[in-house]
Amino acid sequence: MSQKVKVAVLGASGYSGIELLRLLLRHPHAELVAVTSRTLAGKTLSAEFPRFRKVGIADRLTFSNPDAAALKEAGAEIAFLALPHGVSVEYAKPLLELGIKVIDLSADFRLRSAEVYKEFYAHEHPAPELLSEAVYALPEIRADEIQKARLIACPGCYPTSILLPLIPLLKAGLLSADPLAVSSMSGASGAGRNANVSLLFCEVQNSLRSYSVPQHRHLSEIGQELAIAAGREVKLSFVPHLVPVYAGICTTTFASLAPGVTLEQVEAALQQAYADQPFVRLLGRNQSPDTKHVMGTNFIDIGWALDQRAGRLILMSAEDNIGKGASSQAIQNFNLVCGFDPAAGLQSV
Repeated sequence: MSQKVKVAVLGASGYSGIELLRLLLRHPHAELVAVTSRTLAGKTLSAEFPRFRKVGIADRLTFSNPDAAALKEAGAEIAFLALPHGVSVEYAKPLLELGIKVIDLSADFRLRSAEVYKEFYAHEHPAPELLSEAVYALPEIRADEIQKARLIACPGCYPTSILLPLIPLLKAGLLSADPLAVSSMSGASGAGRNANVSLLFCEVQNSLRSYSVPQHRHLSEIGQELAIAAGREVKLSFVPHLVPVYAGICTTTFASLAPGVTLEQVEAALQQAYADQPFVRLLGRNQSPDTKHVMGTNFIDIGWALDQRAGRLILMSAEDNIGKGASSQAIQNFNLVCGFDPAAGLQSV
């Protein structure tokens, strides 16, 4: 591809879409040629989002209605889909048919099984033939596959925070077959930019609650990826919580070590997996990650501890749910697809 890759963002009015715009407007190798939103069609980026005034072409580029042919005519080579699940798939297929690569931030292509998709999302998958082609795009785990793909399925925010600490340990056979227990807390932006009484300031402020128990939709992709890493079914309980902050995810995972496994082996597996990864920061033993240190970045911070009394390994992680959990991870995948430095456009701290 050329040094400047022409890109489009569909669904650019949501929180993930806004963050994508922020990153793409400053990306050294991206040329933003189209942004779509049915509700904002005709408005300029800077008129709707004043933070973008005098940033690149934001004062001139206008929102348009989503249309694959129009995006092709605009010269888009890669399209980011920041759309709700069930909507992305409507555009992915025609975009691919026109030769435009797709980086999808929704859940539409994360699962390999159409049956599992129906179980968790309560409707038939509209394009099951594409599921086997899509790459579940954790860049630290599947860089080689991502580089060759034309359909990128970016992981969910909770799954990213859970999978990255666990996958190296499961691959190395360091964990027992006992069920995992996972507790995660997320800021309110994880629910999307929409009108919802339960997400009003007065409902969220000074309150903390769990939700989607016992079967959050992200459990489907978490289970899928853990099983691939372990080579067996991995059972887990996952309880997400809504906390009264704008963004950020803090996850704690409880696991049992396989007989004879030491904490030193756990540490060695994590170091081997991530020592050369620019966006995974291993904090070390008994170190608790803090969301304030990852906000606005593409970093995930990981710490760990061994509870000797309970015989349990505790894995801890923190990330920005609309950053590493969504938009900045999509940019990291964009860099891999295009052959750029994986950190291009993502160096801010």
